Amino acid sequence: MANPTRTEVAESAPGVPFDPAQVAVIEQFGGRITPLEPVGAEVRGIDLSALDAPPAAVLEALEQIMAERGFLVFKRDTPLEAADFLRASCWWGGKELHSTHGMHPATPDGNRHIFRLSNDRRHGIPGVGPQWHNDGSFNTDTFSHSGYHIIRPAEKGGGTCFAHQGAAHDALSAERQAYWGRLASVNSSSGAVHPVVHEHPITRRKCIWLHLGMTGAVIEKLPDQEAFRLLSAEELTQLCREYNAILNAGFTEGYALDFEYQENDCVFIDNLAVAHRAAPGAHLPAEEQGLRIMHRSTVRGTQDLAPDFGLPLQVDIHGPSPLEHGVWQGGGIGFRWEENIPMQN
Repeated sequence: MANPTRTEVAESAPGVPFDPAQVAVIEQFGGRITPLEPVGAEVRGIDLSALDAPPAAVLEALEQIMAERGFLVFKRDTPLEAADFLRASCWWGGKELHSTHGMHPATPDGNRHIFRLSNDRRHGIPGVGPQWHNDGSFNTDTFSHSGYHIIRPAEKGGGTCFAHQGAAHDALSAERQAYWGRLASVNSSSGAVHPVVHEHPITRRKCIWLHLGMTGAVIEKLPDQEAFRLLSAEELTQLCREYNAILNAGFTEGYALDFEYQENDCVFIDNLAVAHRAAPGAHLPAEEQGLRIMHRSTVRGTQDLAPDFGLPLQVDIHGPSPLEHGVWQGGGIGFRWEENIPMQN
């Protein structure tokens, strides 16, 4: 797939200027927000450890900017307690934790809402999220937001890559936009059905959305017909490769960022606006890279991420295919679109 031109990307990049009114609301509360380039924004002066949440107007301004820029990183000079991180996670979206992950023995106080990740299995679960994805694709409503609290950044680096899915959609050709707009993915674990192109609930911007490590089928609505078909193995391989390529293009074309954590950083992402994956260095052994520990939180969705062309919210991916021919693969990582890449979730 050809990468978008710089002219195309300049027209579609996520660098929406901050609304002065939103900035004023944040600053009146004592905060300061500055854009990261090319995506994300940095926040200082808002205390995540405060027992009382900021006023609703402040949270609305921050959540709007997060939807436009993809994620916010709250900078801190002191460590953040796990309980404070989880409480601040509930400032966004569904405003309630929705935790479906396994729990590592080293999780503080055995808190089921903390997903503890590390490059040393004695300290956390290793190898998670190496391919582009959005959290909670096994839920019909997905997660609205996720939080990433760096407990210990590795001395030699190993962060998280973020790609703006609205800008990536805009960088597609008109032909691919139309084709992808007729597609819906089926989660390989739960059978949840999600559109490959959706309209963001806050920005109203069209965004692409596909889990490269947990897709068991993709259904196409045939153009100008009330009929559906499954993508073949060849077609699904091409789709996944194109999706991977268009997000990777953002690193050079201005809509993706390899974010390196600093001590005490706390990142919150809009899970419908940015895809993410672990940077390769995040999974290198602690003996080589230095020990890395991160806590993740996930927030309940606000609405089903549902196709708008007649498909159900969920299907039985573990049962027989309802359509003739094509990929229908339940369990584990689903369809493997490249032979030798890691696909752990």
